[in-house]
Amino acid sequence: MKVAIVGASGAVGQEFLRVLDERNFPLDDLVLFGSSRSAGRKYLFKGKEYEVKLLQHNDDFKDVDIAFTSAGAGTSKEFAETITRYGAVMIDNSSAFRMDDDVPLVVPECNAADALDRPRGIIANPNCTTIMMVVVLQPIEQLSHIKRIRVSSYQSASGAGAAAMAELEQQYREIVEGQPVTVKKFPHQLAYNVIPQIDVFQPNGYTKEEMKMFNETRKIMHSDVRCSATCVRVSSLRSHSESVWIETEEPISVEQAQEAIAAAPGCTLCDDPANLVYPMPLETAGRDDIYVGRVRKDLAEDCGITLWLSGDQIRKGAALNAVQIAEYLIKVGNVG
Repeated sequence: MKVAIVGASGAVGQEFLRVLDERNFPLDDLVLFGSSRSAGRKYLFKGKEYEVKLLQHNDDFKDVDIAFTSAGAGTSKEFAETITRYGAVMIDNSSAFRMDDDVPLVVPECNAADALDRPRGIIANPNCTTIMMVVVLQPIEQLSHIKRIRVSSYQSASGAGAAAMAELEQQYREIVEGQPVTVKKFPHQLAYNVIPQIDVFQPNGYTKEEMKMFNETRKIMHSDVRCSATCVRVSSLRSHSESVWIETEEPISVEQAQEAIAAAPGCTLCDDPANLVYPMPLETAGRDDIYVGRVRKDLAEDCGITLWLSGDQIRKGAALNAVQIAEYLIKVGNVG
């Protein structure tokens, strides 16, 4: 099994290396690719040093079985044919192909089998906030069909990449030192602030990030569910959180929801408000599962359940989900 990572020097690329190592992913050879800016850098993986190669239109992917790509939508679109030409499965972490009819959009806990039908050799990794939410929605959907979702996200700096995380730390230092605050990666200062905008605004007043949650949820869950989202950047460093209101066809109890979530793959119930126990970014960073708490009846909707979730955007929201897709393909003998 030969594996490639495209965008190896980025936050998600580095997380790919950690996740592959931690999960003992069955690879025999590894090749790293990057832009001219990162080509030549060296990284250790299982005690061996690997040098980042310049991503080019050539035959470098000829023997690659699985290519994890996280270098932006533009790069994914430009190099998709080069990457998949000789049969490599491209598991893409960008937004480039997510809504294409001939590209499956996969969260293994929800729709793993969709990954088997990939006419173009591409599988899309969903948006991080969508991944985290649908992992928790899936056990609820099995109790009663979900009609509507209303969600507010609280997204950390990590969602904008490694440079954005560094900028947030820099902003706090500059504030403490009384220096002018650097603002490059965000539309406004993020330190000591929240910004009710992630990605660009669309004609309907929602941002692109918010519309991803609407469209991607329907595709992953094969559902007519409608999702209304407000996505907010907050000044935590890593791990996203979401406040979710779920309206089902039939009423379900808090106990039913808690039991279903606790038993679901990829979920950990963390729900003991009497003892101040609920998920928080400080505690979910670096962990694989999506943590769920504050499960309660919706006071405004008889068939409603409200909950809070938190999870590591770089792990389950990106690298881990992609690696789990690859693990599923290997398990069913559909790759290599």
